[in-house]
Amino acid sequence: MKVDCVMTNSQHALQKGSGHLLVPSCSSHATTQPPPIPPADHRQIAVQQELFTTSIYSPGSPILLPNGARIFNRLVEFLRQQYTRYGFDEVITPTIYKKALWKKSGHLENYSDDMFTVTSTSPSRKDTTDGGEEDEYGLKPMNCPGHCLIFASQRHSYRDLPIRYADFSPLHRNEISGALSGLTRVRRFHQDDGHIFCRPSQIEEEIRKTLDFVRVVYSTFKLGPYRLTLSTRPTDHYIGTPEEWETAEGALKRALDASGQNWTINEGDGAFYGPKIDIILRDSDGKEHQTATIQLDFQLPKRFELTYTAPAPGYEQRGETTTDPDALHKTGLVTPVLIHRAILGSVERLMALLIEHYNGSWPFWLNPRQVMIFTVNNSQPVMDHAKRVQDVLMGREASSNKAVSQATNFIVDIDDRDCSLGLKKHNAKEKGYTVILTVGPQQLSSGTVTCDLSRLGGDSEATDGERVEMLPSELLEILKAKADAYL
Repeated sequence: MKVDCVMTNSQHALQKGSGHLLVPSCSSHATTQPPPIPPADHRQIAVQQELFTTSIYSPGSPILLPNGARIFNRLVEFLRQQYTRYGFDEVITPTIYKKALWKKSGHLENYSDDMFTVTSTSPSRKDTTDGGEEDEYGLKPMNCPGHCLIFASQRHSYRDLPIRYADFSPLHRNEISGALSGLTRVRRFHQDDGHIFCRPSQIEEEIRKTLDFVRVVYSTFKLGPYRLTLSTRPTDHYIGTPEEWETAEGALKRALDASGQNWTINEGDGAFYGPKIDIILRDSDGKEHQTATIQLDFQLPKRFELTYTAPAPGYEQRGETTTDPDALHKTGLVTPVLIHRAILGSVERLMALLIEHYNGSWPFWLNPRQVMIFTVNNSQPVMDHAKRVQDVLMGREASSNKAVSQATNFIVDIDDRDCSLGLKKHNAKEKGYTVILTVGPQQLSSGTVTCDLSRLGGDSEATDGERVEMLPSELLEILKAKADAYL
């Protein structure tokens, strides 16, 4: 697929730095052009909207502030909602494993430069092997070995497959310090990681479903267009035979063709254990980022000796079917195929892309600042009414005797400062609030609130600048419908 031209490095540096691009004039009568608007930078927007910070004490490990954590949690919750549709079960796995696990999986040989070693500072508490040597641990850079342990912990029949595990556990990769940048290049991050253990005959259907999963999620975020690439066997540092790689690459090619989307080949860029399909997004600056990935793996199930039982095991292993009664009468062990998949990829990296994509103007369901309530004055009755409205919208107006909270998870703040409504409105819009409400003496008898829904879009008839009166319970239903439309 043809990739459009992007700015040169010098242009990029000028725009990211001073924001001014000097254009030499061709004559004394040349018209002075205004400097171009610099592209959105998620690091600058994050400061303005108080999304995350960093610390010299943990380079490459973003610290999400309350607003950033709200966005992060909504992204994760959105994925969890989709897991019901696509048949994933969530698991929780350890952060550290003995290096013997990484040796078994092949990561120690092929990925050790990118891994962190974990050691004990107390000699008396160090684990030792049977030979008396110290056991070393490593922070996990990925979840697949842990998911293999889960699969191996139970017996499986062909009727059980496909089995799909999902995991949001934090991962650590030892990125070069000079490459660390905001949320896009980090050492600690979270993947919406998933692994599908399937029969050979189920490969193409599972990849088709995963590509559909990608389409649904990225269309919801209005990200795109994205492009698909097939990364093939590396020239070195790979496991398995060339014949196995050819079989795996053929299955991915057929699935890509069946998807109806354009795709290209990225020779030699596959993972060390198998070929992969990468989803490539371009940010607001023209730079491309690999986000989602789908990787086909015949090797890890062999290394972990994973099996399931099936009739006609020879046919089953080749992904074939048979009607031969003698063959079907025999039941044996078959090695499953492992599909690695991540839809968002790194949640932190996708957050960076979304920050720049929306340029700080979040859709309501993702906005960490959703509703602001203004008080006309700071008299006690008005203040009490503002608090009641806040409680209704946040779902906490019920009696405290009730065992279960009905919290809505909406973010509703109150501005009761002793200043003009104009200044309050200016500050609220500057901070990015979607819905602006006003309460005053006139609403006390009716219990209503004055609503500016002009920035909500789609769920009301209000136009820019128009205000409508409604009960807090009525507004709550509008906000719920707006948020639920994305889940």
